[in-house]
Amino acid sequence: MRPATVTAAAVTTLIGAGVVAVAAGRYASDAVLKASPGRPLPGDPRLTVHAAEPGRITLTRGMASRRPGTYGIEGHGVHAVVGPVLDTVPHSADTLVRRLERITHGTLDPGTRVRLTPSLHTGDPTEALGIGHTDVSVPGELGALPAWFVPGPRDTWIIAVHGLGTTREHPMNLLPFLHGRRLPVLGLGYRGDPDAPRSPDGLGRLGDAEWRDLDAALRFAVRNGANKVVLHGWSTGATMALHAATHSPLRDRVSGLVLDSPVLDREATLRALAAAHHTPVPLLPLAVRAAQGRAGLYGESLLTLADAQSLRVPTLIFHGPDDTLSLWGPSRELAARRPDLIGLHTVRDAPHAAMWNADPARYEEALRRFLTPLM
Repeated sequence: MRPATVTAAAVTTLIGAGVVAVAAGRYASDAVLKASPGRPLPGDPRLTVHAAEPGRITLTRGMASRRPGTYGIEGHGVHAVVGPVLDTVPHSADTLVRRLERITHGTLDPGTRVRLTPSLHTGDPTEALGIGHTDVSVPGELGALPAWFVPGPRDTWIIAVHGLGTTREHPMNLLPFLHGRRLPVLGLGYRGDPDAPRSPDGLGRLGDAEWRDLDAALRFAVRNGANKVVLHGWSTGATMALHAATHSPLRDRVSGLVLDSPVLDREATLRALAAAHHTPVPLLPLAVRAAQGRAGLYGESLLTLADAQSLRVPTLIFHGPDDTLSLWGPSRELAARRPDLIGLHTVRDAPHAAMWNADPARYEEALRRFLTPLM
C-alpha cells in the first residue's frame, strides 16, 4: 500500500475506535444516570425461592441471603418481608432458611426469582401501616412534587428523602418510630420519581440538582407550621440533605441532619454503578467521564460542605464498610472533620442504604438519642 493509503486507513481506524469508545461511554453513562426509581440497585444477585411455609422461607445460600436483619424481597408480582436467618432449621448445603414475616402480595412458589430490598412496605402510609396521612403537592421548580404528610403535634418536622434504587416507600421503614415520637413527617417524591416531573434531559445528578426539590419541601414545611426541620436522607437523598443544609435560603430552619449511606464521592459511586451494570473494565474511566460531563458532576467536593462556615447543625451519619456503591471512607472523613457536630454510627454487614435493615433496634436507639434534644 502507498504511504498515504496506509495513513488514511490508520486514521479511519482510530476515528472508528474513537466513535465506538464514545458510544460505549455514553451507553454506560445512560445506565448510571437514567436509573429508574424503585428498580433494584445493580450488583445484588437474584435469589431462588426453594420453599415457603408459614414463618419460614428457604432461599439460595449466598452472601446476600445471609445478611443479618430484616429485608423486603421482591420479584415479578410478589413482595414479602423476611427476618433473621434460622440456623437451627434443617436445610441443604446450598440453601438457608430465614424467618418469613409476611407476604405483602403475590405468592412465593418454588422457583420464584427474588432480590432483597431495603423497602419493607408498599403502598402509602395508611395502606401499609395504618398510619393516617394526607397526599400533598409541593410546588417545585419543575412542577408539583408528590409527598405524603403524616401529622404530629410537635413543631419540629422530619422531611424524609429516599435515594438510589428506591422510592418514598423506603423511608416508611422508620415511620412507626417517628410517628411514635409525635413528629410530623413529610415523605417527599422528587424529580424522576413516579408521578413527579422529569428533569429536562431525563438524567439523574446524584443529588446535585435534586436538592432543589428538597429546598421546595423545606419551604412547604415552614409555610405549613414547621418551626424547625430535621432532614433525614438515604443515599443521594442524604447528599440532597447536605446540600440543602448548606445552600438553602431557609437553612436556618434546619435543626439537624440524618445521613444514611450518603453519596459523598461522586466519582467512586459513578464507577461502582457502571461496574455493577457490567461495563467492561477498560471502559469504566470513559463511562465515568461521560457521566460526569453529561450531568455536570464536577464542581466542589461534597466534603467541603462540612467546613466550619457551612455546616452548622448536629449531624448523625449511618454508614458501614460493606456499602459498595457509596464507600464509607468519605463518611469517616466527614465525621473526623467536624467531631463537634457530626457523629458516625457504624453499621456492618449492610449494603447501600440498608443500615436500618441490618440492625433496626440499634439504629432506632441511636436515632432516638440524636433526635431527643432536637424535638
